[in-house]
Amino acid sequence: MRRPLRRPSLRWRVAAALGLGSLLVTSLLAVATWNLASDYMLRQREQSVTRQAQVNLRLVEDAVSKGSEGLTELLTGLTTSPDSTIMLFRRDDVLTSGRQVDPGAVPPALLAMARDGTPARQRLHADGIPVVAVVQPLSAGQGIYVELFQLSQLDRTFRFISGLLVAGTVLSGLIGVALGSWASRRALRPLTELTVAASRIAGGDLKARLPDQDDPDLAPLASTFNSTADALQQRVLRDARFAGDVSHELRSPLTTMVNAAAVLRRRQAELPGTTGKALGLLTSEVDRFARMVVDLMEISRADQDVDRDEFEPLDVGGLVRGAAPLLLPPDVEIVVEPPPPLVLGDRRRLDRVIANLIENAGRHAGGAVRIAVLHRDGKVRLEVDDAGPGVPEEMREQVFERFTRGTRAGSRGTDTGSGLGLALVAEHVRRHHGHVWIEDRPGGGARFVVELPEVGR
Repeated sequence: MRRPLRRPSLRWRVAAALGLGSLLVTSLLAVATWNLASDYMLRQREQSVTRQAQVNLRLVEDAVSKGSEGLTELLTGLTTSPDSTIMLFRRDDVLTSGRQVDPGAVPPALLAMARDGTPARQRLHADGIPVVAVVQPLSAGQGIYVELFQLSQLDRTFRFISGLLVAGTVLSGLIGVALGSWASRRALRPLTELTVAASRIAGGDLKARLPDQDDPDLAPLASTFNSTADALQQRVLRDARFAGDVSHELRSPLTTMVNAAAVLRRRQAELPGTTGKALGLLTSEVDRFARMVVDLMEISRADQDVDRDEFEPLDVGGLVRGAAPLLLPPDVEIVVEPPPPLVLGDRRRLDRVIANLIENAGRHAGGAVRIAVLHRDGKVRLEVDDAGPGVPEEMREQVFERFTRGTRAGSRGTDTGSGLGLALVAEHVRRHHGHVWIEDRPGGGARFVVELPEVGR
């Protein structure tokens, strides 16, 4: 299937339009200048050579009427340059002087007009040189006077002017593109600022705002955007505070319920049949509820702004090794590439990322089998491999959403978790300007990958 062509950006369309417009206008001016200049210079040259030929004709007529024997010397003296040619056609011969040109190069039509008594003039090429041929009849039918004036110098002038006009036209088009790019960049700067601010808000930076604008056309846009961002920030903070307040208020009664459930669980073996099963379901739901409340409190803290000034350089390998004795069996492979991989972050949040990934592997995928901390192109890469069946392609983004538990969503009575663990991982990683995703583990299973910017040494 053929992919559709990608449309150029607005900036380049504006630049191209201005460049094309400049090119067209300059081309029209160049064509007009060329036509006016070339026509004027040719007319001036033709009028000049015609007057010169008329003066020479009178001298030749006077010499012919007197029967002067120095006619050849006269014709030689009348040649204005080495490239000019004079021909005198008489009944029985043709006298020439100057640059030797075959008399047949003169068009017969011009000679015929002169025989009929009509002077004529025509531009042509004689032996490869551009000339103006001026043909005039002598009085009393004594012959035809032909003088060829070369146009080589004028032709060189025309080539220079045409090259100059073409170069100026091309340069004008390039300048138009440059001016268009500069003008469009300035005109679209508010749109660029809007895009950057919207991207920052989408990335979780609710403090992003547009600067105040003095332009009356842009001021309402900046004011409306900032008001919308303020309202969104207040709404998110209210929701986060509400979730935190509710979770905090639930902790006291929930602690009582958890302790009571622990007491009942120890006596569960003494309860008969259905009562014992009901108690088992109740205690498992209380435990899940307790984890959910803790995760909700963590979510409420994660939704609040992060003070990056409080971040510190942390050794991710050290964090993994610190969590391993508490969360992993001793046979799990732990790989940490030297030198110690450092990131700028919040220790509590990164500890929670590592713990949630390990607990997710243990709860849903048969446990973690390998944890690696690697260096990749200026990033610190944390890999957690599990022994499960893997995660389907269509679920690899969905599992990081809140209250998503994959194919086990909606189940009860088993240790399915709260559905917030991976959502917390994604939130904490995003707050650290990192990325998290799922890959296939070589040999089967899933590989959860976290990449965070590495601190320069």
